[in-house]
Amino acid sequence: MNLIARRRDVSQNLAERTVLAAAARPDAPMFELIELMFFAYRDFVRLGFGRAHHRVLHFVARRPGLTIAELLDILQITKQSLNRVLKELIGRGYVEARPGMKDRRQRQLFPTARGEALALEVALLQSKRLARVFGELPEGARAQAAGFLFAMAGSGGRDKVAAMTGAGPASSTEGPER
Repeated sequence: MNLIARRRDVSQNLAERTVLAAAARPDAPMFELIELMFFAYRDFVRLGFGRAHHRVLHFVARRPGLTIAELLDILQITKQSLNRVLKELIGRGYVEARPGMKDRRQRQLFPTARGEALALEVALLQSKRLARVFGELPEGARAQAAGFLFAMAGSGGRDKVAAMTGAGPASSTEGPER
């Protein structure tokens, strides 16, 4: 066995022992779930633009006329981060910003035809992937997944999440708030 392979084996064994030792404690970090969430999300949005671009385009396409302030509230990012992403989406012809209908100082965001098409294409690809996964799982897995994801939302923002998605205590089993 060469030195590189031996180091890889030692490193892998150490990582496995660390995870097993940590898992034996009730308050142990749930590394496998944390990493699975990372990889699942990474692969879920791997479609050309960066993750921030996908999020902005998704919400603008789902809620045409959304103000920048509303989008900042949904995404919980800085105005500087949003401006960088919006500038690119506007420059590439996916989103347009218009003065507000009620308050001309506000900017409302709308998808262009090109932006709507891309947002729909991404949603269909993601839905196909979800359907494949849920087809491999026992019946009721989709409802359990929705309940899990809803419970993962911070308890302070669950009302907004429920209003926006239609998910919530009525459609899921919410655990105790922490």
